[in-house]
Amino acid sequence: MELKILTWAGGMCTMKSASVRSAPTPWLVEHVTHVWWLNLDDTLLDEREWTRLLSADELQRTQRFRFPRDCRRFAIGRATLRMLLASYLEDEPAKLSFRYSDHGKPSLAGAHESSRLRFNLSHSGNVAIFAFVLDRNVGVDIECVRTDIEVDIVAQRFFSPYERLALAALPASEKYLGFFNCWTRKEAFVKAVGQGLSLPLENFDVSLTPREPARLLATRPDAGEAERWTMIAPGIQSGHVAAVVVEGPDIELKVQKFMPYGNVL
Repeated sequence: MELKILTWAGGMCTMKSASVRSAPTPWLVEHVTHVWWLNLDDTLLDEREWTRLLSADELQRTQRFRFPRDCRRFAIGRATLRMLLASYLEDEPAKLSFRYSDHGKPSLAGAHESSRLRFNLSHSGNVAIFAFVLDRNVGVDIECVRTDIEVDIVAQRFFSPYERLALAALPASEKYLGFFNCWTRKEAFVKAVGQGLSLPLENFDVSLTPREPARLLATRPDAGEAERWTMIAPGIQSGHVAAVVVEGPDIELKVQKFMPYGNVL
């Protein structure tokens, strides 16, 4: 299996209803996955701009957050998703519509329901990550590495026996990083498969040791399932770990920070 991780430089992408100065959005091709990430607190988009991009149900979801900071981060993340999708689809961000699987995984609906474009997103704290690919299932997760969690207790409930042993073998200085490596990789795989928590978490093993490559090590009961997926841990922002899982081998990953500025309307 060959894995390439590339980055590309800044530029401008233009949409019919919005001009967003940011990194360019190259055409997706086979075996290439685009990963974009965004510091939700760095963006210069203001409330009047991003609210005009969101649907009624997305605006309703913003009202469920207790703190204004969390409301704003959610809305900026959804607006960014719409901008990126609209650039790929050559359409207007506000015109896009979504449907959700029984387990909550989003996909395109309406005029773009038959599109080959697949995507997934995740956010933790002030960082959001988005993955885009053609004709392949994809899952992504990002987490802020925290030290206020009883990692051994949580691992006992959610990790496989192999993963619990691997975590226990780590020195104390690497245990939290190892825990979140495992957590993001398991979550990304579950999201890629699309089964939510109906997929038993003990039925597959992932690597977690810091500085070792991200890998889907084993799947049960179908041992061959592990060979049908590529797992990657892209470096994003310090203090966070992320994982991307894409269906198929020989995946080329392109990583870019999304940096909007100026007006989007």
